[in-house]
Amino acid sequence: MTDKRIVLTTAGSQEEAQKIAHHLVESRTAACVNIVRQISIYRWQGKVEEAREWLLLIKTTADAFEKVRHAITELHSYELPECISLTIEDGSPNYLQWIADSVAAEE
Repeated sequence: MTDKRIVLTTAGSQEEAQKIAHHLVESRTAACVNIVRQISIYRWQGKVEEAREWLLLIKTTADAFEKVRHAITELHSYELPECISLTIEDGSPNYLQWIADSVAAEE
C-alpha cells in the first residue's frame, strides 16, 4: 500500500472541470487531473436522473486529500459534490515518486 490516492469527483460542465483541475495542479494539491466526459445515471431527491458530466481523476497523496476535498467543496457548483478517495495499492515506483514530487510544497 502507498500513501498515494486517486480522488474522484464529477462536474456539470467542461469549464467547471477544468477550473477545478487547474486549481488543484497549480496549487500543488494534485500531480495530475484527467477529465473524462461521461453520462451519469443516479438517484437524486427520489428520482432517477441522467446527465452529461465530466469525471475528474485526481492523483494526489493522503496528506493532501483534505486540501483536495476543501477545494472541491469551495469551487464546485453542485449542492452535494462527489469526493471519493481511493487508495493506490501499488504502481510504478517512478510514477508514484512523480506524484509525491509534484504534490510536495514548493521550495
